[in-house]
Amino acid sequence: MATIKVKQVRSRIHAPRYQKATLDTLGLRKMNHVVEIEDNASNRGLIQTVHHLVKVID
Repeated sequence: MATIKVKQVRSRIHAPRYQKATLDTLGLRKMNHVVEIEDNASNRGLIQTVHHLVKVID
């Protein structure tokens, strides 16, 4: 399965509760943290929910 790297680039401090939960689900805990996740539709949906807080790295 293909994987993608996701990096948190903005703080979660003023984000709503559901966006903080989405970051936790992705495995992102703090600023500049990078995780490698499977590239599937459900994970792409999670990334779309917090697209303003994260960046997809090639």
